[in-house]
Amino acid sequence: MVQDYNDCPLTRGERILVAVDGSKFSDAAVEQAVSLGGICNSQIFIISVVDLYPEQMAVAPALVEKMSQEVREHLDHAAEKVERANIACETIVHMGGKPHEFIVQEARERSVDLIIMGTKGLTGLDRVILGSVAQNVIGHAPCAVLVVPYNV
Repeated sequence: MVQDYNDCPLTRGERILVAVDGSKFSDAAVEQAVSLGGICNSQIFIISVVDLYPEQMAVAPALVEKMSQEVREHLDHAAEKVERANIACETIVHMGGKPHEFIVQEARERSVDLIIMGTKGLTGLDRVILGSVAQNVIGHAPCAVLVVPYNV
């Protein structure tokens, strides 16, 4: 079956940035990115941020190593899903506090058309309607942001 890229629901969707953290919400974001990416003939960038401050990195190198390994596993898992759909994919890792700043920075530097992320991440604050990272990305993004809920 030949894909008609005029079916793309986005004005521009060639470059999609999807944020992952290993939560069920970010898994839903990856699924949405794959769905749109396949229709829109997109390149997908998968980003994850190890949310640590320099003080933590200096005091607890074992923690940094453990968190870095977990982030790499989340990225690899997401990249496998994207690559199985035959969509071009690149992974990005940043270390430091304020994950939204890295997400927005990458979106700008890579001229991203759309950022896709889950409604919440691994903050453990289930009562929050929209996660603080998602709120901050929406407020500072240079492009459209699609916030995807997790459907049980």
